[in-house]
Amino acid sequence: MRLLVTGGAGFIGANFIRFVLREYPDWHVTNLDKLTYAGNLENLREVEDNPRYTFVRGDIADREAVAGLFAGGGFDAVVNFAAESHVDRSILDAGPFIETNVRGTQVLLEAARRYGVRVFLQVSTDEVYGSLGPDDPPFTEEHPVKPNSPYSASKAAADLLCRAYHETYGLPVVVNRCSNNYGPYQFPEKLIPLMIANVLENKPLPVYGDGLNVRDWIHVEDHCRGIAAALRRGRPGAVYNFGGRAERTNLDVVRTILRILDRPESLIRFVADRPGHDRRYAMDIARAERELDWRPRWTFEDGLEATVRWYVDNAEWVQRVRDGAYREYYRRMYEERTTLSG
Repeated sequence: MRLLVTGGAGFIGANFIRFVLREYPDWHVTNLDKLTYAGNLENLREVEDNPRYTFVRGDIADREAVAGLFAGGGFDAVVNFAAESHVDRSILDAGPFIETNVRGTQVLLEAARRYGVRVFLQVSTDEVYGSLGPDDPPFTEEHPVKPNSPYSASKAAADLLCRAYHETYGLPVVVNRCSNNYGPYQFPEKLIPLMIANVLENKPLPVYGDGLNVRDWIHVEDHCRGIAAALRRGRPGAVYNFGGRAERTNLDVVRTILRILDRPESLIRFVADRPGHDRRYAMDIARAERELDWRPRWTFEDGLEATVRWYVDNAEWVQRVRDGAYREYYRRMYEERTTLSG
């Protein structure tokens, strides 16, 4: 398989690329990434010289450049990770989210249609469903889309474009909606890596509101296996939920990190809640289990402990991200890799 991965220098995308190159020796991966602040080529250092891996710098919203890449790529499948993804940033400025998450997805869909891609897999989020009450059943794939933040609204719009391209043009699209990922190489603005990094630096741990917002957590490796299963066995036009069956409050997650690192809960600082903060997410993953023969393997306890240990053992990586030094690695890579321009 010749696979185009967009946004592959980000957290989930980089983990997926490493997973594919390890598990599928007959797959070739082209990684198209704009390298915004969250794109880090250091995440892929171990595979950068792999003959089955190609990096191309470019913007998925650049129509001419994307068409040129598809014309020469001969891609069998596309996995679209490329997205602005941080809710707090979307509240401050929704514009980049519309440009990348909506317009960029449409550009990719059109190129995939024009060049006969066999599978287009859209990586989405549980946030498109909105918020659950404490006693509501988990989201199924039939749950109405009711996003509550500019970020989740942009992802919902992208999902609907995928549906439209399948229904109108017959493009074989599969949509994957996943719960909160955690694991190695996550940019330290997200909850778990931020808390770990702050603990290691003896800094306060900021927790929104009362800390009782609930998320369903999945280890990124389990998500990567799910994406690969959806690529190989997913029904065109279908949506698949992925989750870890691990609902935890944010406060529980922070306290567990403190226990693992043997640090006091006095480091916790409750801060003003963010606008439109969804109270609870939970995923019904029965369809993925039934149709894709997939299920999560990591328990949250084992996965979180392994994640904490990874950040402890890779403190230099964390520091290079937090102080911006990782961008120097970009500069060298720009000189050694093809740059895509329209």
